[in-house]
Amino acid sequence: MSLWGRNDNKGSGGTVSLDYSTLVVTGSGTTFGQVGAAATGDVIRFGIKGSGGTYFGDAVIVGIASTTQCTIGSTGALTGAAIAGTSFYVSELPKYTVHDTVYQRRTGSTADGTVYGIGTNAYSSVATAFRTSGEGWVGVTTYNDSAGNLRVKSEVLVAMSGITTGVDSLHYPTNRT
Repeated sequence: MSLWGRNDNKGSGGTVSLDYSTLVVTGSGTTFGQVGAAATGDVIRFGIKGSGGTYFGDAVIVGIASTTQCTIGSTGALTGAAIAGTSFYVSELPKYTVHDTVYQRRTGSTADGTVYGIGTNAYSSVATAFRTSGEGWVGVTTYNDSAGNLRVKSEVLVAMSGITTGVDSLHYPTNRT
């Protein structure tokens, strides 16, 4: 198992629910464990950021029981809110970022940060304030300054080419909420 991969959207079909007490994720219409889909060591992102979606946070998959059930290692990077019938996607993003406090789920007016896979297409086609300096696994943090202006910081955590990003609007922060 590598520390990170090249795919920021390995799978996102169906919906998932999480049992916080057992750390078991149960899916409906999911394909956990199948070739090219979610695997042990991947990161599952609960909910969707931007465009009014609800984002609950990320967790690392530590076991797969079937195509509809997997286990996560910790709920430390999740909001604690009930996760039931929620959209999700699976990423090969760097696992260490899941518990990095800079990139954990935040609410309200505090800083917000997420790690994204930025490939050639996203890098060259997105012209927003969130533009990054290159391809790879990129950490983006946003906050409002004392005057209420949105401020953005992006840093390349792992510089590499060949990242598959899937649907850029889901993974690249063009609309932050």
